[in-house]
Amino acid sequence: MIVVKTKAEIEYMHAAGKVLAACHREIRNRIRPGVTTWEIDQFVEQFLKQHGATPEQKGYHGYPYATCASVNDVICHGFPNKEPLKDGDIVTIDMVVNLNGWLADSAWSYAVGNVSETAKKLLDTTKEALYLGIKQAVVGNRIGDISHAIQTFAEANGFSVVRDFTGHGIGEEMHEDPYVPHYGPAGKGPRLKEGMVLTIEPMLNTGSYHATIDDDGWTARTIDGGLSAQYEHTIAITGDGPLILTEQ
Repeated sequence: MIVVKTKAEIEYMHAAGKVLAACHREIRNRIRPGVTTWEIDQFVEQFLKQHGATPEQKGYHGYPYATCASVNDVICHGFPNKEPLKDGDIVTIDMVVNLNGWLADSAWSYAVGNVSETAKKLLDTTKEALYLGIKQAVVGNRIGDISHAIQTFAEANGFSVVRDFTGHGIGEEMHEDPYVPHYGPAGKGPRLKEGMVLTIEPMLNTGSYHATIDDDGWTARTIDGGLSAQYEHTIAITGDGPLILTEQ
């Protein structure tokens, strides 16, 4: 069942999104060679606490961290660790913020120092694909219009679109209906209505879109060792077009 939010509920989520966006701005200033994703995770937990918020995914089905930290060939759900980031790495930091019971979800991929041209193109294309998907998130369109816009742009630029993980509805629960694939034909899926709140979160790979899961049961990697990047916003469908609740 798709839960439609009131304008007041969307404002509550927007407040959570503003905390999340501010946290990402601080992370951007901290990402550099020698820093560990463990240190970033500790920073996020303290930042959220200082702003009256909590990390929603910590404890979710036993997940032990405030963030997901996915480096290079890790697609998503990577565990923060104490291995220093290296010049040329790319890292995705994904988090869900709970502020007064309402949630916002956003992931950003960061370049660590000087990255390869391939990595830079992957980052730029993934980010642009997100915004092309968001442009389709208008009343009367269908979920598939978002999916199709992302897939066609990604593949035209030589990248594959991950199938195993999708966007989703969000509100007082982290994962609500509808699910939002980042691939597929236009004109399919649920019709978008005012008050729906979704995450759009394309994950693009330099090689195959297939994923494999590590023994920890969480960490998803590219099957061929290729690079992966992700950008994600939480958006509300409004009569005036998509409202990004987690804008930087």
